[in-house]
Amino acid sequence: MKKGLISYVEPGSAAYEGGILPGDCLLKVNGHTIKDIFDYRFYTAEENVSLKLMDPDGEEYIVDIEKDPEEDPGLVFAEPLIDKDRGCNNNCVFCFIDQMPKGMRDTLYFKDDDTRLSFLTGNYVTLTNVSLSELNRLVKYRLSPINVSVHTTNPELRCSMLRHKGAGNIMDKLDVLRKGCITVNAQIVLCPGYNDGAELERTIADLLTMSDCVASVSVVPVGLTKFRDGLEALRLPTKEEAAEVIECIGRYQEIALKKTGTRFVYPADEFYIYAGMPIPDNDFYDGYPQLENGVGMLRLLDFQVCEYIQKNRKKLHKKLGDGFSRVVDVATGVAAYDFIGNLCRYVENEFPGLKTNVHCIENDFFGHTITVSGLLTGVDLKQQLSGKITSGELLITENMLRSGEDVFLDDMHISDLEDLLGIRITAVPDSGEAFVKALLGD
Repeated sequence: MKKGLISYVEPGSAAYEGGILPGDCLLKVNGHTIKDIFDYRFYTAEENVSLKLMDPDGEEYIVDIEKDPEEDPGLVFAEPLIDKDRGCNNNCVFCFIDQMPKGMRDTLYFKDDDTRLSFLTGNYVTLTNVSLSELNRLVKYRLSPINVSVHTTNPELRCSMLRHKGAGNIMDKLDVLRKGCITVNAQIVLCPGYNDGAELERTIADLLTMSDCVASVSVVPVGLTKFRDGLEALRLPTKEEAAEVIECIGRYQEIALKKTGTRFVYPADEFYIYAGMPIPDNDFYDGYPQLENGVGMLRLLDFQVCEYIQKNRKKLHKKLGDGFSRVVDVATGVAAYDFIGNLCRYVENEFPGLKTNVHCIENDFFGHTITVSGLLTGVDLKQQLSGKITSGELLITENMLRSGEDVFLDDMHISDLEDLLGIRITAVPDSGEAFVKALLGD
């Protein structure tokens, strides 16, 4: 695909009025060669813009347009970044993609490590394929915030864990972002025997010294599938180790509260589940800065469910009426099973006509060490729920599906699973209000 290929021109836009057509390629803006979408946005943020283009026959031409400074010229590119996505050049010992079975769709095997996509979509990146000069370009374009997979600040250990000889200068790169006033959310994938214990303390302490740049840090356990033949020997944390991680993080949270006014570093929900400890209250998460990384997701759902019911109790009871009666089935992963079950019982107590059947689905596809709902597949739901759905309707969380679609990780469509189970399936968005409404059939 040609770089800068235009796939669509917004009708009525300045580019449309200038005669630019889909299939043309953008070459330059005001004399500047366009490397990616951020160059395009930067150089088109003027009143007078000169676009150099090339048509499908290879003929170059220039279109001069006038517009409001912040108005987009109206071009949509075949590659959203204009440039191609930047792949990962690490070989991390804990890489989840290396643990994927063969035969799945190609996009699941792409190792993204593009800092620009971190800004646009929230992806976590290691910064190993970004030079210091490239970081300064990101500062120039104010790409903030970005999400960085730090894992450890020990240079030798980081090179070893990422299997990249240039991975050790993470603090230098974070310092470039700090000086450029770029906000960073950091991630530590914790691998027992590698970056836990004293190494975890060192990493948190180092990142806390950069709290004017690093806004939050999540600590998440390594994800291990059954497809690890020939890979590094790794394991999940024990109950005792999970409790030690929570205790270690707690000590640094006390320091951070005094320094930054937030707890700064947060353990993933799985650590509390591994340790057999209750998940903290809503206030613990300081507005959930690491929610997209799954940190505090269960507590937020619980808080939202309770808040929605408390604010709408009378209205809901009036709408449902005295004769309300409903049975519904719910499927969830092993990690969230007890929590979701307790939440359903809370809603049942509020609305006595409701009966929920909560099903715990083990991950046979990836292996039983994978316990989160978001990695469940259609085939596991089919095999473990056949003949067990008594209500005729099954609720699943929307995060089991490909974003914006109705397809599971194994490419099974919801409609296919509905046919196989002979039921109706409702994918519920990740919010307490949506969950309550789905339970009540609203």
